Amino acid sequence: MTATKKNRGPSWVANAIFYEVYPQSFLDTNGDGIGDLPGVIAKLDYIRSLGCDAIWLNPCFESPFGDAGYDVSDFYKVAPRYGTNADLKRLFKEAHKRGLRVCLDLVAGHTSTEHPWFKQSAKVAKNKLTHRYVWTDSVWQGAGLPAISGFSERDGAYVTNFFHFQPALNYGFAKPDPKKPWQLPVEHPDCLATREEMKNIMRYWLDAGADGFRVDMASSLVKDDTDFKETMGLWADMRAMYDSEYPEAVLIAEWSDPARAIAAGFHIDFLIHFNDPAYTSLFRSEPERVLFRFFENIPPSFFDSKGQGDIRVFLDYYLKHYRKTRGAGHISIPTGNHDIMRLAEGRTMDELKVAFTFLLTMPGVPYIYCGDEIGMRYVSGLISKEGGYNRTGSRTPMQWSSGKNAGFSTAKAKDLYLPIDPTKNRPTVETQETDPESLLNHLRLLSKLRRKHPALGGDGDFEPLYAEKNYYPFIYRRTLGAETIVVAVNPSAQAVSADIRPGKLSPNPMSLFSHGSTLKRTKSGWKITMAGISFGIFKFDAQ
Repeated sequence: MTATKKNRGPSWVANAIFYEVYPQSFLDTNGDGIGDLPGVIAKLDYIRSLGCDAIWLNPCFESPFGDAGYDVSDFYKVAPRYGTNADLKRLFKEAHKRGLRVCLDLVAGHTSTEHPWFKQSAKVAKNKLTHRYVWTDSVWQGAGLPAISGFSERDGAYVTNFFHFQPALNYGFAKPDPKKPWQLPVEHPDCLATREEMKNIMRYWLDAGADGFRVDMASSLVKDDTDFKETMGLWADMRAMYDSEYPEAVLIAEWSDPARAIAAGFHIDFLIHFNDPAYTSLFRSEPERVLFRFFENIPPSFFDSKGQGDIRVFLDYYLKHYRKTRGAGHISIPTGNHDIMRLAEGRTMDELKVAFTFLLTMPGVPYIYCGDEIGMRYVSGLISKEGGYNRTGSRTPMQWSSGKNAGFSTAKAKDLYLPIDPTKNRPTVETQETDPESLLNHLRLLSKLRRKHPALGGDGDFEPLYAEKNYYPFIYRRTLGAETIVVAVNPSAQAVSADIRPGKLSPNPMSLFSHGSTLKRTKSGWKITMAGISFGIFKFDAQ
């Protein structure tokens, strides 16, 4: 499966760096203890200073917040705790003034049980929304999927996508069982109506100034679609609408299967913790095996000072998808997100610098989860908030300063959305702003390098030069036109060296940015010698 190289989509995406904003934990401007849209607007200059030029805003629509906004009750209205529709439109406008784009989070697969669609669908009397959700014909009939019975007067069980209050929207079944007439085919008019309504939602916000959508659980829409053929067809239809009506808007998948997602029409797909241990083998290891059961089979982290990782676990999977999507779309390797443990967990600032060096010099589109740029830590022992459970510790308020509530809010501590990291040495933006050696300024320097050198951007070619199973370092080449840049990272605490042959290149490479790494010419090529926890970015000119 190879994605077509025709019509790659928005020209700006290839060199974009995204910043994920978790709005309820970002900045509170009205003193109620919950972050809001005016708070995001107030920090646009800060986001831009990171070298970011796009924002992914987590769900901000009306919701009962059983799952932190991923249970939408009105797709056309901003949740009052964040502000108003006018505030969101103002965010678009102010972001655009600064050269920033704003992408919204689209929960396309389900809603809240509080959504008017569901309340109408749950009625006994048939109506135009009877089939807006997936219902069986009887409360006594098993769905073969997670389902809830006895919820309403309607005689049936509704299928859920996640929690019990998140009923699955009906996009049809890939292989409907004729013995179960409630399993509608994807071409059924009611299933097509669901699809068209989702397009209308996107149109509404794109017309208001949004620059695209990140789609939650993008692979989950069509049921019983084991080969994803019908799901891919659905997203190809959505992409056709984008190409026709909004050619500069971006469509981003939460799929973690880039070859499929990009072939389906997405411009970007996240390589994260779904489907394969590739991503988790980079950064997530022992602490998450304890807290997150779906990580329990992953190998030791490659970006760990113990030096027990294996880069091939990541690289073999990555290369397969990179080759299939090259020239058609982009893979994103994020620092993290609101669903997994913080990147800083168990790592020193120096170790984080090595990880960021890798993340900002790989192909595709980097994503930075708010707070990761200063090394915010996972806060353990918190009671679940809004369906967070063991994810809650990654959703604590942004640490802006040494002031009250770390500058997040003027509210009393007991009224905060979540507690502030209680440790005395918690990192803050204020402290790191003035420290040239801080992680924050390390990121800024990397962002500048990425922008200055096209070979480091999303479209630059990628080739591993040294990537041996169970060995360090990891060295790769990025090339675009006449520019060639070699990147080496050694996350382990042990000094290492490697011989590479990057081709016919100039005898005098330039060190663009390095720490603990040296490059020396040999008879057959080059030798890179690296101290423990080190990195090097070297520019070669073609001869």
